[in-house]
This record gives sequence, C-alpha cells and structure tokens, in this order.
Amino acid sequence: MSIDNLTKKAKTAYQAFQDMSISKEAYFHFLQDIDVKYKQGGSASIAENLQLEKLLGVHDKNVIAFNTAMTVVEDIEERHALIKMMS
Repeated sequence: MSIDNLTKKAKTAYQAFQDMSISKEAYFHFLQDIDVKYKQGGSASIAENLQLEKLLGVHDKNVIAFNTAMTVVEDIEERHALIKMMS
C-alpha cells in the first residue's frame, strides 16, 4: 500500500510518524555532538543544554501527536499497512 491509498486519518498518522522520526534524529544528533565534546574533556554550555531541552520538548510533542493520530486510525488493515510502511 502506498501513502496515496491511505485515508486522511492514516495520512495524518503517517505524517506524525515522519515528524517524530525527524525530531528524534535531531535530538540524538545534537546529543551525540555534545557527547563527543565530553569525551574530549569539554562540557556542555548553557546554550547547548537549552537547545537539547528544546529538541527534547519538540520530540515529546511529536510523540504525543503520533500516539494521538494512531488512536484515530481504527481500521485494523489500515493500521497494519501503516505499521508496515513505518518499518
């Protein structure tokens, strides 16, 4: 099944999944950069800690949006198709 064949509710859930994946990647990438800095004897600045907090907040909101969007997709076959597309 392609995204074009999904209902509006399922497309919303798929977009929420995409948003969640992007915010997760942004958070972990930034965290990884800070980890490299720690390993080289440095420490995170206040600005870096604030940015990390901001990225985590965005990701948390995206996780909530995804979970909410998935609960609206009630058709079992469509849920399975979504899960297959996300894996």
